[in-house]
Amino acid sequence: MDPKEIQIMIENGMSGANVNVEGDGTHFEAVIVSQDFDGKTLLERHQLIYKVLGDAMKERIHALSLKTYTPEQWENIK
Repeated sequence: MDPKEIQIMIENGMSGANVNVEGDGTHFEAVIVSQDFDGKTLLERHQLIYKVLGDAMKERIHALSLKTYTPEQWENIK
């Protein structure tokens, strides 16, 4: 699976998300900034991404490291 494909899936599933995905075809790292994460725990944020990726998480992605931020959190770490 291409990192760009994962990026597009997340962007399409989360309106207004800023997404960057890097990886080698089976192992990936994603940085996602979205207002959808506001008020959600880390676990809830990850579950949201897994839901967006659906069957790809079971069939095509071996490992996915997630870093999830609200826009406010992202501004504070930049």
